[in-house]
Amino acid sequence: MFAFAFMRHAFVASTFIALTCGVVGVFVVARQLSFLTHMLSEIGFAGAAFGAFLGISPLLGMLLFTIASSTLISGLSVERARRESTISAVSSLFIGSGILFLALANQSSSYATDILFGSIVGISINGVWQLVILSLIVLLTIWLIFRPLQFDSFDSVGASANGVKTGIISIIFLILLAVSVSVGAQIVGSMLVFILMTIPAAIAKALGHSMKQLLIISVVMAILGVWLGLWLAYVTNWPVTFFIALIEVVAYVVALIYQRRQAD
Repeated sequence: MFAFAFMRHAFVASTFIALTCGVVGVFVVARQLSFLTHMLSEIGFAGAAFGAFLGISPLLGMLLFTIASSTLISGLSVERARRESTISAVSSLFIGSGILFLALANQSSSYATDILFGSIVGISINGVWQLVILSLIVLLTIWLIFRPLQFDSFDSVGASANGVKTGIISIIFLILLAVSVSVGAQIVGSMLVFILMTIPAAIAKALGHSMKQLLIISVVMAILGVWLGLWLAYVTNWPVTFFIALIEVVAYVVALIYQRRQAD
């Protein structure tokens, strides 16, 4: 399997993507931003389609749209009761915009499928380097703001009372989330990137009892999901996204069953 360059590229890229999504996902779940992650993935679809329309890299288009949207969202104050409705409306708008950009760009349906559901096995060495660099930037930034980010994520009231600049932390994290969504979409696509961003972290929440355990379990489950998914896709010639989704969901169900039995 590793005799093929495209498989080597896929494993390297997917490892860094899984590592990034596993770490960021812990804070996504803690801050209850799963639904926002889903919205950003759909915004990423529109961004990638816009990149195709302009003739630039789909990854660059995703980054432009998701980062701009995250910055805008951080400045909005939406009541909790209307938040989900607002996010749903914005998501619908961007999905429609993405379809329009693809139509204007005269791209084939296979191109749209790659954006929606990923095309990790077709990634080039330049693409690998792009994903690795972006992943390292995200991880380094999280390391630099880890303590205030952890405090704000798990006890925002206490963090604010202790002088943590929660507003700045939220803006930085939303930008990191946007980059992570754009990176993760390269393997599972813009429609299913929230799988890697939320399910491994949800498994960690069910099994872990400390921040260290949460991070380790989340990262391990994300990496196992993409590694096994790539291997199964190579063996069966089925879509890698299907296997990643299946593995993560099955693991999540098992974690919930274990958590319930432990509680009993």
